[in-house]
Amino acid sequence: MISKDKHGVDCANLDKNIDPADDFYEYACGGWKKAHPLPAEHSRYGMFDLLREENRKKLRTLVEELGQDSDSRITGTVAQKVSDLFAQGMDMERRNREGAAPLRPQLDHIAAASDFSELLAWAHNGITGTFLSTGVGPDPKDSGMNIMHAGEGGLGLGDRDYYLVDNDNNRRILDAYKTYIRRIMELIGYPESDRDRVCDNVMRIETELARYKKTREERRDPTKSYYMLAYEDFKKEFPVLDWDRYFATLGVRDIDRINVGSRNYLARLTEYLPTLGIQEIKDYLVFQAVDGATGLLSEDFFNASFQMYDVTMSGIEEPEPLWKRALGVPGSMLGEAIGQLYVKRWFPEENKTYVRSLVENLRHALADHIKSLAWMSEPTKTKALEKLAGLTVKIGYPDKWKDYSAITVDPGLPYLENVYRASVWYVQDNYSKMGKPVDKEEWFMFPQTVNAYYSPQNNEICFPAGILQPPYFDITADDAMNYGAIGVVIGHEMTHGFDDQGRRFDSHGNLHEWWAKEDAERFNALADRLVQQFDEVEVAPGTHANGRYTLGENIADQGGLRIALTAWLRFLGYGDLEAARDFLTTPDGLADGFTPLQRFYLAYAMLWAGNIRPEEILVRVQSDPHSLGRQRVNTTLSNIDEFYKAFSITAQSPLWREEDRRTIIW
Repeated sequence: MISKDKHGVDCANLDKNIDPADDFYEYACGGWKKAHPLPAEHSRYGMFDLLREENRKKLRTLVEELGQDSDSRITGTVAQKVSDLFAQGMDMERRNREGAAPLRPQLDHIAAASDFSELLAWAHNGITGTFLSTGVGPDPKDSGMNIMHAGEGGLGLGDRDYYLVDNDNNRRILDAYKTYIRRIMELIGYPESDRDRVCDNVMRIETELARYKKTREERRDPTKSYYMLAYEDFKKEFPVLDWDRYFATLGVRDIDRINVGSRNYLARLTEYLPTLGIQEIKDYLVFQAVDGATGLLSEDFFNASFQMYDVTMSGIEEPEPLWKRALGVPGSMLGEAIGQLYVKRWFPEENKTYVRSLVENLRHALADHIKSLAWMSEPTKTKALEKLAGLTVKIGYPDKWKDYSAITVDPGLPYLENVYRASVWYVQDNYSKMGKPVDKEEWFMFPQTVNAYYSPQNNEICFPAGILQPPYFDITADDAMNYGAIGVVIGHEMTHGFDDQGRRFDSHGNLHEWWAKEDAERFNALADRLVQQFDEVEVAPGTHANGRYTLGENIADQGGLRIALTAWLRFLGYGDLEAARDFLTTPDGLADGFTPLQRFYLAYAMLWAGNIRPEEILVRVQSDPHSLGRQRVNTTLSNIDEFYKAFSITAQSPLWREEDRRTIIW
């Protein structure tokens, strides 16, 4: 059953000095980690990052070739827009010469403003999402229709805990943040007394806003993000702005209803904003405008931002080379246009065909798992199978490409101005969807992206071409490798439709409690056991993983592993594990010397090989819903019986978890 022209595990990635029963993560990934020390420009460097770096080299080739194309000299062509934008990003001499001047129109606008509602609408139209946010998206309970949403605004440091939790690390970051605020105010010409005032105002406002924001755990509950109001009732309950004037400034009219994504936040903001003076508000908006533009201005601005967000927060030692930073701007502004060229060159049709068949094997496998669940009742199983059957699968690239013809890039304008104009286009493109049916063909990642997603409101999974390459997918690899790698990733995304968040949405993507109450209780009891397992893990001295915040991803990792194994056996023609036992546990002659089952689990573990800085561990514990790579391997696999059998792990082994403490959900 094994094709001898296929390859298995790259043993150079292993550390065979480690017993897999002691630390499977280090055994599977130790060789790779030693061979790939942390580059100075990274806070974390793993398989994902390696693949992204390889992708960036390909994209650089595409962009530089576009610059040599005759179309690059024709105004309005994709080649012209991409090549001119990349060239502006690379022209640091011009950016240094211009200094803060490109910001001047924005700063003058803030200084001259007299109406707060109009000023905030202007800021939200491509400048910054401060104080609060508005935007168009599917109605949570009618997923086929786009409506207006209102919710929380962002914070400079991202997570609320930096402002509210008193510990050594947060104090260190807050002190650096104050220095940073003063520095970028200095760069736009503010005298020292004004810098101090801005810093005080920013810190006071952001600390207050942080108190109102949802916790990480609350954000995982979609029912806490649903509060639908008729527009007239919304204006009465939250008179924080002159909403008619705000939306008119944004060019939005005929709003009939709004979903409030954070009711408590808007209620508290309605009380708090009137206590602020116009100078405090303008100071905060000036800071937000400058902070959001640092990567598009001179080296002084970039260096200040790099020192704050990369060195202080994540421990990065040196910045990325200029070409990588410059490449990211056309890559995000004109992503599908570049993606169209990318897939034409680097995503053969045979890859799409293989992955599509793999997806269908996984769909059947998940259906089998659902049917056999002891904790789920038959009526809920019927609805779960209906949801699974209705799951849409997007592979490689969209069938319909986005039209960027309305985005203009004028090399005579400053770099910041061109990016700002594109940002306005994106904001207006979003608002233009209000009241219209949701476009189910739209993609939320570019084809060249190294990632994947599940959308609960579209009930769809998406795997861009960027991730469908080694080590995640390799058409020349043994099938055990592909099922253990991209197969698990696909199974992971599928099970998101049934995790603590995804299960709240039905087969049509509507927010709806379709589980029987008793099923939800049994699911939550199992999930709580998984939460406890991850809570027990100390990821840094005195810091533990957050099992509740990472619950959905941890469920999906485990579910993906189990479903991918079933799908692989189905692909091979085996009805169950016992029928395949001899095949799975016997070395099959490939050069790596492993059994097929060992190869499956090694392929999974190698996905999470990586090195990470101590500072970045602390950042991710506060901001990342995914567990760290070591826990995605060791803690997750410690629940799976077949893993123990594959590597002869016994009760005397450090990885052993007693059978009555193992938790299986899917």
